[in-house]
Amino acid sequence: MNKYKKILMQLFIFVNITLISMFAYLKYPSFFSLFENKLNDVMFLARGDKTADDRIVIVDIDEKSLQQLGQWPWSRNKIATILEHLTQYGAGIIGLDIVFAEKDNSSPKLVLQKLGLKNIAAEDYDKILAETIAASPTVTGYVFALKNDTLEKRETLPKTTAIIIEKNKPEKSSLIKPYRAIVNIPVIKNAAYSSGYFNTIPDEDGVVRSIPMIMEYRGLLYPSLSLELTRLALGERKVVINYYKKGVESIRIGKITIPTDRFGRMIINYRGRQHKYKYISACDIYANKIDPKEIAGKIVLVGTTAAGLLDLRSTPFDSVYPGVEVHATAIDNILNQEFLARPSWIIGFDIVDIFLSLSIAFGLLLIPNAMLSFTFLTLFITGLLFMHYYTMTEKGLLINTLFPLAGISFLFVIGEAVNYFLESRQKERIKQKFATKVSPAVVEELIANADSDTFDVKEKEITILFSDIRDFTSISEKMDSAKSLINLLNEYMTPMVDIITKYKGTVDKFIGDAIMAYWNAPTDVQDHPDKALQSAIEQILRLETLNIKLSKEKKPNINIGIGINTGVSVVGEMGSIGRSDYTCIGDSVNLASRAEGLCKVYASKIILSEYTKKMLKKDNYFLRELDTVRVKGKNKPVTIYECMGYKEKHWVNFNENDTRIYTEALKLYKNSHFKEAKKLFTRLNNANVQKLYTIYIQRCEYYIHNRPKDFDGVFTFTNK
Repeated sequence: MNKYKKILMQLFIFVNITLISMFAYLKYPSFFSLFENKLNDVMFLARGDKTADDRIVIVDIDEKSLQQLGQWPWSRNKIATILEHLTQYGAGIIGLDIVFAEKDNSSPKLVLQKLGLKNIAAEDYDKILAETIAASPTVTGYVFALKNDTLEKRETLPKTTAIIIEKNKPEKSSLIKPYRAIVNIPVIKNAAYSSGYFNTIPDEDGVVRSIPMIMEYRGLLYPSLSLELTRLALGERKVVINYYKKGVESIRIGKITIPTDRFGRMIINYRGRQHKYKYISACDIYANKIDPKEIAGKIVLVGTTAAGLLDLRSTPFDSVYPGVEVHATAIDNILNQEFLARPSWIIGFDIVDIFLSLSIAFGLLLIPNAMLSFTFLTLFITGLLFMHYYTMTEKGLLINTLFPLAGISFLFVIGEAVNYFLESRQKERIKQKFATKVSPAVVEELIANADSDTFDVKEKEITILFSDIRDFTSISEKMDSAKSLINLLNEYMTPMVDIITKYKGTVDKFIGDAIMAYWNAPTDVQDHPDKALQSAIEQILRLETLNIKLSKEKKPNINIGIGINTGVSVVGEMGSIGRSDYTCIGDSVNLASRAEGLCKVYASKIILSEYTKKMLKKDNYFLRELDTVRVKGKNKPVTIYECMGYKEKHWVNFNENDTRIYTEALKLYKNSHFKEAKKLFTRLNNANVQKLYTIYIQRCEYYIHNRPKDFDGVFTFTNK
């Protein structure tokens, strides 16, 4: 029943996400285009660079040229010299990615006229440039102002020799209609054979991904500079615009059909990062330093990469990309017919793609094994992305990637959430079943990693903590009933266990009034020695608050000792076939238990071994060395330390001077200077009576009268 319920819920989710995806794709394409464009950009970057057409050359007004020929704008006789040299080199056609919208104020003739000297013969740089353009295969450039900039419109229209034919034109044209034209001054405009606009319109994110091939201005159609240069280079006169009911479908020049969107924009198939084409500094052309073979018969674009001239764009490959190279790439795409397109029929293909992708994802979601399902889904998404990538890079078709990918993601996330919801009750039953046998932390690990080796027996470095109530027998005698005693134990153990859990410890077992806990098993715990010691300190501090409450309730106060050790132990699931638990055993566990027992001997609240101390990462603990001992059952001596809280908050009256004296006394004791050590321990004890000082005073007195041979400073305990 649960199985069929799960399938029906997944089917309901699949149908709704599929319908929502299709509706969003058809209804709000422009809103989601930003995200789709970014996905296509990633595919561009994955494709990498492609070889550019070597028939296209860029004459660059770069920083070097500005340095040698002076700041921009140059006097137009310099531009004329560059065009003259390009013509002499045999350039096939020259395109100017520059507009000369105003007269050259540096022209000698204009300067003299302003001075009132009209009859003196002088050079007219505008005329010189116009004559050079007329005598060269040059196509001039201009620019459209696309929005109302409040400036006055001029009556002069751009010049073009293209014959533009429209087929199946709908009643309302979708071509871009600019506000006004910023054209060359009449003498230059009239001298040119033809011209083309060099507008590049970025998408909403500022990236140039397409160029409008045709614009409609005052009821007339005008080609872009790249389209006009290509038309003339191919020797064609006509440009045919093919429409469908929503707008432009394609533009044809001779036998070449250029796919566009409904606004007449061609998507640029960039060859890679900037400078894929041959760049020649304009100053080198001006100085006539170029081998004519680099120019002969080629399409030459004159533009700029100088940062100060602001003709830089953002593309999928580069955030700073010369505008002139955008036009070079457009020409390259047309000549080699390497287009990127979204034809009108692609909408139907996208709908089918969305449906099939979500259907396959739905089938994968029903696989019972979550890991297997996720693996197949990952392989499917990888295959889907590769198919879209291949279609774009090899076939030039831009299939929508966003909606299939987003739909699959939503379907899988929501579907897995439903799976989790339906299976949560089963997990709760597992928890209830195992919580009586193992600690809650182990239960969670069992549920999360049921198929892993988490519970296999293995050696692992852990930190173990033992705590025990002092004089528990005396406390038991003071309680009026067994129930009251149990309630008191619960009142004590509950906050202690909460503190251990807070610091990511696992409570292994309760041994009467004692607690055993460990860190770094079954799951890894970073800095586990620190967390164990912090847990112990907080337990002591919490116990002070608890004892105040117990005193008010006229109940016995509770004092505990805590022993901590770090080392490699055997951890894993142990026990009988019918009853097992995750626990740890070994010498490290025994040493932690012995450390807790030594709290009674030294009247300490927390004792940790040297192994734990060495691994502490923090240095804000208030520690002092207690002794070097051999505990029962171990031959190897171990140095033990007492923790008295934090440096800024501790529970033992022990200042810096006491620390210095104590350290010196302990050093004298270990070096067999018992009389001197006794004096210092006595001095400390007189100022602040402590059992630790009494122990060392008694030892010193014994060794003074019974001088040991080969004294190593180690005290051997014969009982636990």
